[in-house]
Amino acid sequence: MNQDLAKAVQLYCTAPHYELSQYLLGKSKDTLIGMLVDLLTMYINDRNSSTIREFVTVILGGYEHQEQKIGYNGFRQDVAVPGRTIKCQAKPKNITTTASSREKNPSRLNGGGNFTDYTPARLERDASENINMLVSGFIDGKLIYIFEFPSSWEDLVNNLRNQVERWQAKMKGSVSTKGQFLRSATFNYRHFMRCRT
Repeated sequence: MNQDLAKAVQLYCTAPHYELSQYLLGKSKDTLIGMLVDLLTMYINDRNSSTIREFVTVILGGYEHQEQKIGYNGFRQDVAVPGRTIKCQAKPKNITTTASSREKNPSRLNGGGNFTDYTPARLERDASENINMLVSGFIDGKLIYIFEFPSSWEDLVNNLRNQVERWQAKMKGSVSTKGQFLRSATFNYRHFMRCRT
């Protein structure tokens, strides 16, 4: 992070708004552009937050973004049925190619995504709701693709159901499964590649 951006972040978090404004007003146009580019680069490549990648995926997918973290990520009006909305769930993935992020077995874009804290009830709700999946792939913060398909697609649902059932089988014998969930249910391009809708 460049020093100008570091100072701006510090002021934003610790000082009154007018102090940050005064600090930024004293910067040249080129310095402000550099600060904004650095901030966007950091934010879009952040391994712990997919918020901006989710926003880009939803907007470019033709939906209005929902800001809350829980629930669906966007919606749009159904042109075929007046008054009906179509919801979407975004699953963005970013791969970084910088030397510091290279691993022995680096992850690759495979058209995949995951659902965290998954339960049988959530699987059934997702399969029965009329929502579309938006799966996107980024490399170093640059959008490469967006795939859209219904969450009720049979291959996807069967894949997720198999994972939930395996998890439930492992949980047999535990005192209670209430409040317990499958940590991550994953899918990839194989689970929707035959979809033509």
